[in-house]
Amino acid sequence: MNLTSIYKLNSSNCKASVRYIRSSLLFKFPLQRSFPRQPHSVSLLTPSSCENKSFDTYQVVEECKSVKKWEIHLKHYYTRRVYKINKKMLDFCQIQVPLILLRNQGKHSLTLEAINICIRTIYKFNHIFYSLVSGTPNFRKIVQNLLQHNGYEAVTFENDPQAANALIDLIEELTEDGPVLLVLDDVWLGADDFLKYFRFKLPGYKILVTSRSDLPSFDYTYPLQPLNEKDAKALLLHVAPRPYNAPQAEYEELLQKILKRCSGLPLVIEVVGVPLKGKPLYYWKGQVGSWSEGKTILRNPRPSVLECLEPSFTALEPHLKDCFMDMGSFLEDQKIRASVIIDIWVELYGKGTPDSSFEYMKYLHDLASQNLLRLIPLGRNDHEDCFYNELLVTQHDILRELAIHESKSEAVLERKRLSLVIQGDDYPDLSLSKRESTRFLSVSTDDLFSSSWEEMDSFQFPNVEALLLNISSSNYALPRFIDTMQKLKVVIIINHGPGPAILTNLSCLSSLKKLKRIRLEKVSISFLDILKLQLGSLKKLSLFMCCFGEVSHDKNEIDVSKALSSLQEMDLDYCYVLEKLPNWISEAVSLEKLSITNCNKLSMLPKAIGNLSKLEVLRLSSCISLSELPETTARLNNLQFLDLSDCLGLRKLPLEIGRLEKLKKISMNKCWKCELPDSVRNLENLEVKCDEETAVVLWKLLKLKMRNLDVQVEETEHNLNLLRHCH
Repeated sequence: MNLTSIYKLNSSNCKASVRYIRSSLLFKFPLQRSFPRQPHSVSLLTPSSCENKSFDTYQVVEECKSVKKWEIHLKHYYTRRVYKINKKMLDFCQIQVPLILLRNQGKHSLTLEAINICIRTIYKFNHIFYSLVSGTPNFRKIVQNLLQHNGYEAVTFENDPQAANALIDLIEELTEDGPVLLVLDDVWLGADDFLKYFRFKLPGYKILVTSRSDLPSFDYTYPLQPLNEKDAKALLLHVAPRPYNAPQAEYEELLQKILKRCSGLPLVIEVVGVPLKGKPLYYWKGQVGSWSEGKTILRNPRPSVLECLEPSFTALEPHLKDCFMDMGSFLEDQKIRASVIIDIWVELYGKGTPDSSFEYMKYLHDLASQNLLRLIPLGRNDHEDCFYNELLVTQHDILRELAIHESKSEAVLERKRLSLVIQGDDYPDLSLSKRESTRFLSVSTDDLFSSSWEEMDSFQFPNVEALLLNISSSNYALPRFIDTMQKLKVVIIINHGPGPAILTNLSCLSSLKKLKRIRLEKVSISFLDILKLQLGSLKKLSLFMCCFGEVSHDKNEIDVSKALSSLQEMDLDYCYVLEKLPNWISEAVSLEKLSITNCNKLSMLPKAIGNLSKLEVLRLSSCISLSELPETTARLNNLQFLDLSDCLGLRKLPLEIGRLEKLKKISMNKCWKCELPDSVRNLENLEVKCDEETAVVLWKLLKLKMRNLDVQVEETEHNLNLLRHCH
């Protein structure tokens, strides 16, 4: 078949056909997905095939016209038929019409091979999925994520072959709508057993693998070269412009030394260049000079990435070196809440006071300014009250390798941190010296881990002050050797599995007399389990994406004021299923900060919340089902900050809220439907942050009636980081 057998059509006629189909069908059957902008597949149409397609289109149009509004069961059927017709028409208009126009312009000598080449150059995939693999690949977790991404519920697989069958079924279903591309990023050498599950033959399915090593099992590879001198220089000038009044010759000499050190590696150029931005020339000279004083790599013609980055670590101040090395204790490519890191640093290096968190927040900014990690804001919070849940910390995997490398370079007796990776039930060997010198212990387990801990039960970690557990299994028992950590101050448990993990053996924490901070992420527990621990030293309890089952009001006669006598902060974030709080929270009278955020089912607070006489901060942002606050809220005499932002269902405030003499700040973004009581006029020197609509509806008329009222209007800002980096 050649081009002369194709109808002579022009693009305007094709566009008119598409418009006709859309206007005729989509009025009754709106699609659930957008129209593809690029072609998914190609098939050259003969005159007879065009006639058949036209007849099919006409038939569907006529059938759709006869469907009644109440025949809901037919909507999905015809929606898919309309979508397929639209896709085929777009394929014809966007691929074959340009080829027809080429023919009409006199280019009759095009062969079928040339046509196929042309088609391949404008081919787009209908589905493109991206998955980060890294050094510890988890095939089942990747398949779980793909299923969830495509609208299926989380599935727990017993083995890899079972997950492989699920992957094949998913790809077969997706390829019905067009070709699928799966990108596997950062695959390490020796991952052949992992990759074999993705390498199956299916029309319309392709995989793309990126790696820092040559993968011999792949026939087609494209090695990426370092930046050439021109591009490397352009990137350096972008991140670190020329210092003011710098002599050209001297400046060029420094540039060449820097570029030689960076070896054309973009990451190294950014890490080296960012600290030089805005600095005078003498600072540039000092930085370059410091490289030659220590372990220089300028004479090495092909230095490794770690060798290139090492001087950037050496130049850090001692306290920042410790903080940077701690980042290696987290999982590769992990998105970490800044509050997790600060909780660890406050207890490891600080005095454990809330005010010291400001200092460690500065440390994060210092490392970010050196391009050694990245800070990603999820909201507009200004962190004035040490609330850092809306700030993510990420780190490039090579920088994490540098942190691990430098940590291992410490003398054995001075090694403060130890990271254990347990795959299945394969436990690592640990010397006594390692266990005794460790202050920061991180343990990572996969979904095959049985939680038996038999080979480690006899171990002791007498000097551990911070414990980080990265888990992936659906059931997880805390190890009994935690009992030996009598210096333990902070426990962080983060579940990376598809659903909440059932956490057991919490009782091993009850003997830890110095434990001050507990943070649990994506686990299933009960409030009563926490209360039974009776941790009199606990200062902060953080629960993120947790499930609690039935909220029990039975305290088993536990005196909460004694069981949690030191509890100052309680933080519940993204606990979606939480509908109400247990009443005993109102008896934790030492509480100073209570943050309940993004709990969209929470409809009420305990009526006795007014008993929290020391409470200074009450944050209830994005609790959209909360319609009112208990009247006893007006008894919180020490309350200074009330955050009600994005509580869309809020309809009224307590009648006597004006009695809160110490209340100086209210955040009420998108709360314009809320009714303000008359007593609000008694609040003096009040600062209100809200959107423009709330300001006009609620606060504008009070401007002249309230003493020193300061209404700050915040512009609506749609931050897509929350969608891209959701846990």
